[in-house]
Amino acid sequence: MTRHFNFCAGPAALPTAVLERARDEMLDYRGHGLSVMEMSHRSAEYVAIAEKAEADLRELLAIPANYRVLFTQGGATQQFAAVPYNLLGNGGTANFVDTGIWSRKAIAESHHLFGDARVAASSEASGNTRVPQQGEIELSHDAAYLHVTANETIGGLAFDYTPRAVRPDGGEVPLVCDMSSSILSGPLDVSRYGVIYAGAQKNIGPAGLVVVIVRDDLLERARPDMPTLFGYKTLAEGGSMVNTPATYSWYLAGLVFEWLRHDIGGLPAMEAINARKAAKLYAAIDDSELYSNPIAPANRSRMNVPFVLADERLDRPFLAEAEQAGLLNLKGHRSVGGMRASLYNAVPEAAVDALIDFMADFENRKG
Repeated sequence: MTRHFNFCAGPAALPTAVLERARDEMLDYRGHGLSVMEMSHRSAEYVAIAEKAEADLRELLAIPANYRVLFTQGGATQQFAAVPYNLLGNGGTANFVDTGIWSRKAIAESHHLFGDARVAASSEASGNTRVPQQGEIELSHDAAYLHVTANETIGGLAFDYTPRAVRPDGGEVPLVCDMSSSILSGPLDVSRYGVIYAGAQKNIGPAGLVVVIVRDDLLERARPDMPTLFGYKTLAEGGSMVNTPATYSWYLAGLVFEWLRHDIGGLPAMEAINARKAAKLYAAIDDSELYSNPIAPANRSRMNVPFVLADERLDRPFLAEAEQAGLLNLKGHRSVGGMRASLYNAVPEAAVDALIDFMADFENRKG
């Protein structure tokens, strides 16, 4: 069996150690005579798995006691609807910082559901090559919260600071953040956010799971017409088991949390590895005459590195030869084209080194 280097934006690479452990526990989980995916989510064995996963995540992110951790479903895209349903019960308007395709999808969903969505700042004028600075964010007088996308997976644009959500009258409102493609890539001050949500299929585990971290006081702001399974309070009170959860994805996420804690040494160590991987690849791009990346250096994503070739006629040969070399899923998103290398936690440094070597060789032959 040969495992190649996987640069997919999601579903993304999983740590080899996690896959090996899941393989070993597939048919008989710790002597119980069945697989985790066959267990009742109400069984003592599975509840222990779920509780340990939450405890490990809380330790990794130093999540304060006044925050609930929810393990839910529907993808991060479902949270585009769940967030306004949970936070607009006291009136007001959802405010957004527009930094690319995913933040615009969140804006569109809020507008679709409630007829209003305020764009407090936008990166569109820069061609989505830099994030708006704090002084450019102008909330509405009736802002209920401010939503930001920490890392735009498609465009490779990332915040280099944590925004403050302040209305013109000086009142601060909750900061809501889609962290799908950056959560667990380094330390995080959870206390600066009201709600954090993240699809699992990048740094947490396999697709089918969403983690939501929500401050206790925000559990009382839901609209009464909200679908039951969207409710953060309902999910919190039910231990994320109001209905059958994505049990196997939750179990695998727990193995990833253990891997981060014990194999990697925590999020500071993970951040150092990620910084090194990204710096290498950006340096190779910047030093090249064939490859380029348009993002302002301060806002370059460590997780998703898009780049284009100076001659787009070389795109197909590049991708074909990369795949032959065992470098998978480098094609850019269909909406923007070019290339994209996603360097999530489970992508080893050796993969980045191999990609850089391939890019240099390809340029020498084709550039």
